[in-house]
Amino acid sequence: MRSDRAQAHCAADGPARRPFAWTFTTPLYVGAALNPINSSIVATALVPIAAELRVPVGSTAVLVSSLYLASAVAQPTAGKLAEVLGPRRIFLSGIVLVLLGGLVGGLGRDLAALTVARVLIGVGTSAAFPCAMVMIRRRAEEAGMDAPPGGVLGGLAMAGMATAAVGPPIGGLLVGAAGWRWAFLINIPVTAVAMAMALRQLPADPAPERERGGFRAVAERIDLIGIVGFAGSMTALVVFLMGLPRVEWTALAVFVLAAGPTVVWELRGSAPFFDFRGLAANGALARTYLRQALTLLGVYSVMYGMTQWMEAAHGFSTVGAGLLLLPMGAVSALLSRPLATRNLVRGPLIASAVTMLLGSAGIMLLTSHSPAIAIVLVSLVFGVTSATTTVGNQTALYLAAPPDRIGTASGLFRTFGYLGTITSAVIGGIVFRDGASDHGLHTLGVVLVAAGLAVLLLTVLDRRLMGRGTDRGTGTADTADSTEALGAVPREAPLETPRENRAGENPV
Repeated sequence: MRSDRAQAHCAADGPARRPFAWTFTTPLYVGAALNPINSSIVATALVPIAAELRVPVGSTAVLVSSLYLASAVAQPTAGKLAEVLGPRRIFLSGIVLVLLGGLVGGLGRDLAALTVARVLIGVGTSAAFPCAMVMIRRRAEEAGMDAPPGGVLGGLAMAGMATAAVGPPIGGLLVGAAGWRWAFLINIPVTAVAMAMALRQLPADPAPERERGGFRAVAERIDLIGIVGFAGSMTALVVFLMGLPRVEWTALAVFVLAAGPTVVWELRGSAPFFDFRGLAANGALARTYLRQALTLLGVYSVMYGMTQWMEAAHGFSTVGAGLLLLPMGAVSALLSRPLATRNLVRGPLIASAVTMLLGSAGIMLLTSHSPAIAIVLVSLVFGVTSATTTVGNQTALYLAAPPDRIGTASGLFRTFGYLGTITSAVIGGIVFRDGASDHGLHTLGVVLVAAGLAVLLLTVLDRRLMGRGTDRGTGTADTADSTEALGAVPREAPLETPRENRAGENPV
């Protein structure tokens, strides 16, 4: 749906006729696939790594947690850098880091080297999604598009979900045929392809402005102090969460000591990295973050918790448990693109909450004597949850985030998702502390029902998603129709909007 300005622009400029041609989107999709596939593929290599390096299997968990931690910190940082320095530059820099991480891991001789490799991969892969969102948003604005490019956003979501689903099978084949080092070395050919496509097909960034002060000026623009404070606070918080139910008092103390000054600094800054005031004013964006965190808590609790239960209580093999959950990833990937092309928000988000409740209730009914088909049905329901929450929240993010801060907002969106994922592992550890039993699984179901109710309330009681208020769009008929289809998702005031203008916000 384009305005008259967009149509005139397309007629005058050849490339603008197809602003989102495959040559532009393919590198973005490949980049978006790097993080989820590296998150999932290493799972099949942990036991062989422990055997060859002669370390306990439990100690290899650091290879999983280090990537999550690095990604949680690096995603919004990469988004901020993309906004200031250019998304193509940061995208390419991330690919180089992934390539380096693949080399370090493939040649590593001890657990420390592999951990460094996973951190490099986590930081590098974190650049793809926020940079892609910045480039997509700018390309849409250049083409004069009023509505989100739903097909492109859907492709971005599908790239992540599909690779997460096929990561374990691919990892099993690679590790089984060529050894665990290929869980790292696989990044070399993939990044080579991504680099070639990005260099050839992604638009060049504008020439950076020459500023007085050099590094100091750039540090002020990106709020380097805020980034460092956020990184320290987030690292301590994640370490604390991952240590539960045992309380890591040192991590908690570091979090408090780092978070306090960081909040004060950000509240006083003119262009903060984490704009607390802006986020408080932009309720639609804050609620999108919360919905994403709570729903992913449910989805990953099923992936991690049910896998443990199926193996320990039900007696399935590792391969069998993975196959029973494979339909969840397949359904999620298949549904994401057609849902996204319609630019729907409210409907998918309600469907996400309802299916999460249904799936959680199903978990409470499962026992170690339940047939495999019952487990598959529960996984299919959560596959719908995964697809609808990713599509709905990603489109809501696109609409609610200020255009000039879409990179940072997209990174924080992923960070909240990681917090939900990490919390799911914590909850699984608590409910299964005495072993993966039916009782523990049912307790997990109760927790997920509570989370599903919270997601449902965050959706149905959200006035901006319910279409109340007036349209602040361009005023064209196409825009009005698009707004209605979107469930009237708001373009809330930019994070820098003066305080006197925030009270009068109206949703689109």
